[in-house]
Amino acid sequence: MKRYIFMLLMLPSLTFADELLSSGDTAWMLVATAFVMLMTPAGLALFYGGLTRSKNVLNTISMSLGAYAVGTLVWILVGYSIAFGEGDIIGSGKVLLSGITSDTLSGTIPELLFVAFQGTFAAIAVAIASGSMIERVKFSTYILFAALWIIVVYAPITHWAWGGGETLHFNEMDFAGGTVVHLNAGVAGLVVALILGRRKDYGKVAIKPFSPILVSLGAALLWFGWFGFNAGSQLAADGIAASAFLVTNVAASLGVIGWVITEWLIYKKATIVGGASGAVAGLVAITPASGSAGVEGAIIIGLVGGIVGFFGVTKLKNMFKVDDALDAFWIHGLVGIWGSVATALFIASYAMPAEYNMASQLINQLKAISLTIVYSAAATAVVYFVSSKLTGGGRVDEESESIGLDETLHGEKALNI
Repeated sequence: MKRYIFMLLMLPSLTFADELLSSGDTAWMLVATAFVMLMTPAGLALFYGGLTRSKNVLNTISMSLGAYAVGTLVWILVGYSIAFGEGDIIGSGKVLLSGITSDTLSGTIPELLFVAFQGTFAAIAVAIASGSMIERVKFSTYILFAALWIIVVYAPITHWAWGGGETLHFNEMDFAGGTVVHLNAGVAGLVVALILGRRKDYGKVAIKPFSPILVSLGAALLWFGWFGFNAGSQLAADGIAASAFLVTNVAASLGVIGWVITEWLIYKKATIVGGASGAVAGLVAITPASGSAGVEGAIIIGLVGGIVGFFGVTKLKNMFKVDDALDAFWIHGLVGIWGSVATALFIASYAMPAEYNMASQLINQLKAISLTIVYSAAATAVVYFVSSKLTGGGRVDEESESIGLDETLHGEKALNI
């Protein structure tokens, strides 16, 4: 009898617990996390692998795979604690997920699931940065760089934007990582590219993509995974997630259109590499606004994102003569700036705060952009120099660069024919 009385007394708390944990939200976030995981060792790996030259394909793909593996480990050990632990400047208290159990919740989902979801963001951010430095950086240097960069650069910026240290991010609107992931990674890649210097044959020979087919397939997988990236950032299966899902698709489509039409008007050709790059540019552009922009805004954001990406890759890159090998800064950094600015300009009526002021929000966005650029650039330079010193120099020798890093560093070829 006492056991039944005890169970009756416990009913209110059991009901309350059930109300806190949403099985629908949890199921959606399990799927969204798997979507985003697919983006790094599959989508980005193929996209970047197709863009590089045949002698460096496997090395380029290995950098995405390595970033995901090392990034996951570092995130569990200390990255999550810095990003989402207690504290204003940086977080603490959750090293090796201390204090988090299967019953611990983050909103309406298990915190362990939130850890996994956010870990995929950390991994893809440093993998994006690899695109600027491929074909000349040591694999060992990059792997050490990836681990340190997540700790020193990515995790603190994440904390300022999403983890409780908002005083340093000036009330910026960044729904899914426009500055946290894309601008941050683009700046990091550009800094390392500048330190490494140009490839020895840069500007002397035509550098053509290994496989436009792989580029297209990689872009399609990124597009698919981005639904989890953006819609999953709502952390719930609700109307905002559905809206983010839709505008992500719209912006990516308009990114293709913007890039290809501009390419056709200037060069009288519409390339598959251009179309795939436009899709990624549209996806980057809508990322910070995916939780607040409506369809009309997504059309403009994606279209302009494709155009901005095109001119960044084909004009600005040549103007500054920076050997950003796979255009990480121009597609992720430059377009990320546009997306962050556009977030303040295109807010759907249903997502607009009660006391919203466009000018004030635009200033907030610009402050956050500036902070991200300055901190990411400075901290990335330090991380690279440390990584280079500990691995006996960060750049491969001229012979290895000429032969190709697939054979010299990995002992393999992309095609054994």
